[in-house]
Amino acid sequence: MRAKSGVPRRRARNRLFKATKGYVGGRRRLLKSAKETLLRAGVFAFRDRKVKKRLFRRMWIIRISAAAEMRGMRYSQLINGLKKAGICLDRKSLSELAIHDTAVFDQIFGQAKAALGAA
Repeated sequence: MRAKSGVPRRRARNRLFKATKGYVGGRRRLLKSAKETLLRAGVFAFRDRKVKKRLFRRMWIIRISAAAEMRGMRYSQLINGLKKAGICLDRKSLSELAIHDTAVFDQIFGQAKAALGAA
């Protein structure tokens, strides 16, 4: 009689089906479809973790740009002024300041503008 490696194989299969919980139809119930779907989902997840970072940076830049335009300066000029003023704030922090703490953003903006004027 041949051994079909019952327990380990069943555990692996159950682990796979547990991971595909919530999928529709055969993607959840059939072994081959479930394996393929899970592999594909992993690929998308890996790719989209990178895409997420790009999209957030893009959003921060749009927010900073809008705040700079409201104060009469382009985004690129603001970033240049910040570099010349020696202010090392990342785009996430700048966008948060532009939205939630406009007084501080105005001070930073003034320093960037002064640094551009002095140069």
